[in-house]
Amino acid sequence: MRKQEMDHIMTRMLDSYSNVSDLNVTVGKPFQVETDGVLRGVDLDPPFKELTAFQTEVFALNLINGDRRLTETLIREGSCDLSYHLPGKARFRVDVFSQKNNYSVVLRKLETKIPTCKELDLPKAFFEMAKEKNGIILATGATGMGKSTSLAALLNEINEKESVHIVTLEDPIEYEHPHKKATFNQREMGTNFDTFVHGLRAALRQAPKVIMVGEMRDRETVEIGLNAAETGHLVLTTLHTVDAGQTVNRLIGMFRSEEENQIRIRLADTLRWVISQRLLPKEGGGRVAAFEILRTNLRVKDVILHGESEGKTFYEIIEAGEAFGMITFDKSIIRLYEKGLISEQTALTYASRKAAVGRGIDRIKSGRGEKTTDIENLEVDLDYGLRRRQRG
Repeated sequence: MRKQEMDHIMTRMLDSYSNVSDLNVTVGKPFQVETDGVLRGVDLDPPFKELTAFQTEVFALNLINGDRRLTETLIREGSCDLSYHLPGKARFRVDVFSQKNNYSVVLRKLETKIPTCKELDLPKAFFEMAKEKNGIILATGATGMGKSTSLAALLNEINEKESVHIVTLEDPIEYEHPHKKATFNQREMGTNFDTFVHGLRAALRQAPKVIMVGEMRDRETVEIGLNAAETGHLVLTTLHTVDAGQTVNRLIGMFRSEEENQIRIRLADTLRWVISQRLLPKEGGGRVAAFEILRTNLRVKDVILHGESEGKTFYEIIEAGEAFGMITFDKSIIRLYEKGLISEQTALTYASRKAAVGRGIDRIKSGRGEKTTDIENLEVDLDYGLRRRQRG
């Protein structure tokens, strides 16, 4: 399979459905694309009903294109990340990985247009985040939940308003930011630096005001990120955690037990926001984002320092902090339902606390004059007490 043939196949895959987000190349399956969160096979001529191990390996090696570092990483670690440009069509973030002694490839399509907070209909809290001068802002969620897109919109907001130097460390570069008010220097792992640790350490010597780190993958990266935040930088980064409580625990858990108190103090001083994000199936097709947003205040700092306890949990603090830009997943989900963006079933499926979301949905239904129960002919039994007395 030559590069021209591979580019032709990828072009056909992109054109096969609307809203294609990923291309999937796996042994035993046809070429597949992910659209609106669902994998679908692609009809090609000639057809590929089941890809062979040889075909997926050739596809993977063509993408790696003889790069020694990527080849060594793939052999040593079992996977490697790179970027790929399909001329005139798209850019991709590519992951090549081994499974059952075969190679698979997943290509995530990267958007070329820089998203804005307004276009994405992000919560108003994002505009407050863009005004921060130092500290750490964390975007969290599972892979493919839109963390990078939300951070790109946040960086764009800073770019529109602030004359500052912004350095990004990415794996790979996803959105290519133009210079507006801010000055952008975007660095890609493998091309401009070898690890996030080395890239972040070097960034501190490059006089930035804002540093965006693709991911906090290990203890050393977190350590340098905390140092950067403590010395007056604004650090934006991501973690694969599902909510604010798990995020704080994951960061603390990266350090030894004897370091825990010191890390809690440093984190309480530097953490500014935690954005947790989930993409939910949207009514009519597509997906829509639900958010949990935590903003630090005295109560949050106290919980970071001493841990969660009864009556003092991150969920309860977020629930009570709506006036300060905070929101729970459940409240966000209820709002999406109220706007008609998601179904009742979707709302309950993705809720953190189903009972709370159920009550919220019932309030909305009641306000619309809709039924809140399927039980018919409910009546109050006025003679119940009388019958009991008579039996007694």
